[in-house]
Amino acid sequence: MPTDMPGLIGYALAASLPVVGLGAVLLRYLRNRTMTTSMAVLVLIPTLATLSGVVAVSGLMFTAEFERFAVVLGVVTAVTVPAAVLLGRAQARTTVWEREMLEQERAAERSRRELVAWVSHDLRTPLAGIRAMAEALADGVVNNPADIERYANQIVRENTRLSAMVDDLFEMSKINSGALRLTLEPVDLRELIDEVLAANQPTAMRARITLAANQPGDRIVVAGSDQALSRVLTNLVANAIAHTPPGGRIDISTGTDDGHAWARVEDTGPGIAPTDLPRIFEVAYRGTSARSPAAAELGSSSGMGLAIAAGLVEAHNGDISAENREQGCRFQVRLPLLTAGDAN
Repeated sequence: MPTDMPGLIGYALAASLPVVGLGAVLLRYLRNRTMTTSMAVLVLIPTLATLSGVVAVSGLMFTAEFERFAVVLGVVTAVTVPAAVLLGRAQARTTVWEREMLEQERAAERSRRELVAWVSHDLRTPLAGIRAMAEALADGVVNNPADIERYANQIVRENTRLSAMVDDLFEMSKINSGALRLTLEPVDLRELIDEVLAANQPTAMRARITLAANQPGDRIVVAGSDQALSRVLTNLVANAIAHTPPGGRIDISTGTDDGHAWARVEDTGPGIAPTDLPRIFEVAYRGTSARSPAAAELGSSSGMGLAIAAGLVEAHNGDISAENREQGCRFQVRLPLLTAGDAN
């Protein structure tokens, strides 16, 4: 057993460095494992390196002092390893949460950039048309009464489209900022579907699309905002009309299962591209499928319709989903079913 300081340092290094090296190799091997395992290994490395150094310096002489040291080291290890496991799990949860938040922030930023690009383009288009027609009327370039009436009607349509876009932006800003406040009351989904069907039937007929509803005889009551849920269904139907070719069909249905009410909008369009499906409810999403001739009549065409629908459904503690069928696609809204006791 060495007694001089250089000898003690040399023995300690010679015994502890291999343990540290082996620990580094083990950590590299476990780099793809859980953070809990890595934390436990990190705690054991200095503990075992210390033990190896003491054993080497003592010359393998297990004296009473060595036994006391080993007991203390064992107790410390028994305390620190479980603590490292718990801290590793907490750190892993924090890391996963931070990674998810970062991904959500990146997705939100990407959506905002796309929204600005889409809205900027869509605002310029009707504004340019309004300006051109207004200048033509003001300069007297158009003097035929029929042309004047046509220009005036077109200006009104473009103005209506701009107003709808502004309404979409206002609604989306309230949803994103958490400022949306809804007054919930008992609402029968069947009545809402009847209203949405009647409101969209003329547009569907002009697009040569069959729009029909399939509903049960019993009431399906949920706690919701009549206006908000009506907008959800209207946006889904408008989206279906916009992407269903002439001669196609759109079915609206409702029902209940597992304590929830559901409403479905199914079409016979081209469906949703697999690459677009995960982003279907993002702001400014428009997809790649062709739009029907009636698309220009369906509100602002701002690309926020499905995102607004998703935000309104979430405000009702429900969920919304989209999936492709054998022909076309299906949008489904699920809401908590309001029982007789809840209604009272």
